[in-house]
Amino acid sequence: MLEGKTDMMRKIQMFLLLVASLVTPLVLAQEKPRNERLNLPDIPGYMTLKADFHLHTVFSDGHVWPTFRVKEAQLDGLDVISLTEHIDYEGYPKELAYQRERAYAIALEAAAKTEVLVIRGVEISPRVPPYHHNALFIKNVDQIPYDYMKDTQHTFVMKENIKRSELMAPFLEVEKQGGMVFYNHPSYKWWDTKDTLLFTDFHQELLDKGILGGVEVANSGRYNPIAHELAETYNLTLFSNSDEHYDIARRYQNSHRPMTLVFAKEKTEAAIQDAILNRRTLAYFREYLVGRFPEADAFFKASISVTVEKGKSKYASILKVHLSNTTDIPYRIRCKTPYVIEDLPLGQLFLPPNETTTIVLNPVWKFPTQLTLEVVVENMLISPDEALKTTLEIPINE
Repeated sequence: MLEGKTDMMRKIQMFLLLVASLVTPLVLAQEKPRNERLNLPDIPGYMTLKADFHLHTVFSDGHVWPTFRVKEAQLDGLDVISLTEHIDYEGYPKELAYQRERAYAIALEAAAKTEVLVIRGVEISPRVPPYHHNALFIKNVDQIPYDYMKDTQHTFVMKENIKRSELMAPFLEVEKQGGMVFYNHPSYKWWDTKDTLLFTDFHQELLDKGILGGVEVANSGRYNPIAHELAETYNLTLFSNSDEHYDIARRYQNSHRPMTLVFAKEKTEAAIQDAILNRRTLAYFREYLVGRFPEADAFFKASISVTVEKGKSKYASILKVHLSNTTDIPYRIRCKTPYVIEDLPLGQLFLPPNETTTIVLNPVWKFPTQLTLEVVVENMLISPDEALKTTLEIPINE
């Protein structure tokens, strides 16, 4: 009898394994590949490029090889990356013959087989003012000095008496090479407690010299309202980056990775530099977009297609307004019209990705030739305290 039960259990196990072998490929086939997850619109006159300008590998304090970063970017559908290794920290001095140009060279070779564009970059990272900055569009990392450091090999020890000229030297070299810098994750987390200012006279000098041009308003998916205020106050380009040191897929397995959306005339380094210098970016993290009004407004309007349909209810004429979100970004909006919107408290509406949502205006005693829809996009920030406010003018056909 025991043998009969054992034989039955084996048959059940074999049946379950067979079912699993048939079902699993079907489930996997239904999952969307990572490089197809993000459908974003272009805006008039520019193409939208997805970028991450803050990444690390084993050539500083990261834990992956440069080719891995390129492969990740390819899987995630990124257009542009920059490996911004710390010039002042060597994570594996005994294992690697340390050359500060090496990570870029390896990534560039790997990227040649993909559509990923690699921009040469570096992180200048003293623990005293002006703190961490990423430099982009430079010509040679090895030529950027770091004389403020005492020891960089698997440790980070700065000199006891650092001259201002030593701190300024790497930034002047960036300027000499035709590059620019953006301020990384402004934060009180571990800065020098003797100088708690986040925008110091050092930053003002960098700004006056035209070297400082941007600030990271989101790092690793975390929004920084202080950085956003700095961007507004000093007219800085907004960035959102991952600052990833490990495998990025695990951290963002249920969402897209943080990225900077760059609005460029073409996919070239020169066009990207032009876009950044002229502040044509949106910071994209979680399901938030942060930017200035011109880019935010154009991006939202390029995301949404609106049509209006005339109709009749039992007692009056109605208008059906169909809002089609043609992107992979969900939008949370509040809308207002000259007419009553049925069953929409405070005009609050969620526009799911790649779906059409319909609202009904009732009653409409006389059909207009054009409908004005006032919209507040609650997950698009144009300042730390203000969401995007825009107007959609929608013609109504006979």
